[in-house]
Amino acid sequence: QVQLVESGGGLVQTGGSLRLSCAASGLIFSTYAMAWFRQAPGKEREFLAIIGRSAGNIKYADSVKGRFTISRDNDKNTVYLQMNSLKPEDTATYYCAARWADTTTLFTATRRYNYWGQGTQVTVSS
Repeated sequence: QVQLVESGGGLVQTGGSLRLSCAASGLIFSTYAMAWFRQAPGKEREFLAIIGRSAGNIKYADSVKGRFTISRDNDKNTVYLQMNSLKPEDTATYYCAARWADTTTLFTATRRYNYWGQGTQVTVSS
């Protein structure tokens, strides 16, 4: 079965950096678009970034554009989220998600994604 396992979360000070990883198994990774979302307590799950089958097909939420970078390594079946200049409002549980890329369209809605990881906690202290 498909499994997505996130790692790399933790506690960091304002202005710091973290790199999240999401290792995928049970799917043909190169044929899936991979995305990152986050959810803070009491809030809806929020789209952050997506990378399509082509590494150049990328979209970011305005809230993280210029601070976060998504990338993928198809040889390692892993997608990454490099997070720089972190702020307290970035505190949340971060999830990766996968969607079979039958189109080059990059979807930001949670309902478009078939598979989800269990999440990794990121806490940014002020």
